[in-house]
Amino acid sequence: MKIKKDFNAMLHESKDMPKIQVITDQKSIDKYGGDRMYFAPPIEYDKIMKRIPYGKVITVGKIREYFAKLSGADFTEPITAGIFVTIAAWASHQRTKDETPYWRTLKAKGELNPKYPGGVKAQKSKLEAEGHTIIQRGRTNIRYYVSDYEDFLFDLI
Repeated sequence: MKIKKDFNAMLHESKDMPKIQVITDQKSIDKYGGDRMYFAPPIEYDKIMKRIPYGKVITVGKIREYFAKLSGADFTEPITAGIFVTIAAWASHQRTKDETPYWRTLKAKGELNPKYPGGVKAQKSKLEAEGHTIIQRGRTNIRYYVSDYEDFLFDLI
């Protein structure tokens, strides 16, 4: 399968980010604990993902918390965060040098990301090579997680 998108170009598209947007939807305000929502550009996710050392992991949620704290916002927008982490992974996959260790960035609760290059199988292999144990959960909707991922979380602060 030939990949037609240039993920490295997408990685450097900042549009109008970074920015803070004030939201008025009460349900979202209650859910996220405030009305100041931060948007970080894709390249910032890549920079954070590059900081995660061998044997350590981070979750997208921890990256979002870090950005919110850094920017003075209440929270970082969750949908673009997931998209931008995936863009960073594919951009790294398309490069021949300057690799981003994207496999160390996990979804919530330590879950592996099926949208990364090579899917869960490739991420599982890379994480196991760094000493992590991967566990399977579910019977019909099977998902994979890093066992005791909290013990291996990298502290961004």
